[in-house]
Amino acid sequence: MTDTVVVTGGRGRSGRWICDHLAGEYHVVCVDLDHPGWEVPTREHIDFKAVDVTEGVEVRDLFSEVEPDAVVHWAALPAPERHAGTRVFDTNVSATYNVVDAAGRAGADVVWASSESAYGLAFAEETPLPAYLPIDEAHPTAPEDPYGTSKVAGEEVAKMVVRRDGVNVASIRPSWIQYPGEYNCRDVATGDLADGAGNCWSYVDVRDVATAVAAALDANLGGHEAFNVAAAENYVGRPTADLVEEQWGELPAECELDDDQSALSTAKAQGLLDWEPEYDWREAVDADIAAPTLTGE
Repeated sequence: MTDTVVVTGGRGRSGRWICDHLAGEYHVVCVDLDHPGWEVPTREHIDFKAVDVTEGVEVRDLFSEVEPDAVVHWAALPAPERHAGTRVFDTNVSATYNVVDAAGRAGADVVWASSESAYGLAFAEETPLPAYLPIDEAHPTAPEDPYGTSKVAGEEVAKMVVRRDGVNVASIRPSWIQYPGEYNCRDVATGDLADGAGNCWSYVDVRDVATAVAAALDANLGGHEAFNVAAAENYVGRPTADLVEEQWGELPAECELDDDQSALSTAKAQGLLDWEPEYDWREAVDADIAAPTLTGE
């Protein structure tokens, strides 16, 4: 029998790519605030549920009904600029608590969307120089904004549930997610490079995000682990150390970057998940690939 995985935020921009990738290997229950409608054609291995994951009762009711083997928690308000800070923080923390807590009580492993913003470079009033480069998962987390702070809080929730229930939880820290044929990061590369300092000009293709989630679901982590998920190189096409030195006027005392290597290390994901990024902006920026359709249309 095919295992069932619940994917929250499954109809969102990156969530639909994750659902599409997992469908077949898993029976996917795609959860979002809205249902696509009763008359739409169905697609094999994908069902839909309309659930507000900030409401714990709804989440527990969902898990009681579908009895998931695993959970991908991808629902969130994705940035602090579009909503009041209290809404961003409250929504993200309550959603993560409700979903991860219910998953742990159900004995289901979890993969969820933390963020590179946890390190505190993005959205800071004055972007700090990284403590060292490349940034690995042990780098200090010191966000100044409600979004990054909500992700740090979410990782603490994950650790709590692991201690209590003994499930595996992978906190994926994706870089700036880009889409085939729609690489907005390149606007920064040809404009004001200071706008990219918040993640040291790193990015990741959504297709690589989907494969990282799948790899984390397959892994036996033995508890909680955080993973950077980023492309192998920066999106500017110049040596990363040069970009850092131009931005801050100096390099961290510990800096081991080779040419345009990403400032975010993915060595941990390579070692524990056997995952490596496949896509490069040079090919993907003009790729003509439609976003997945989760219905049978």
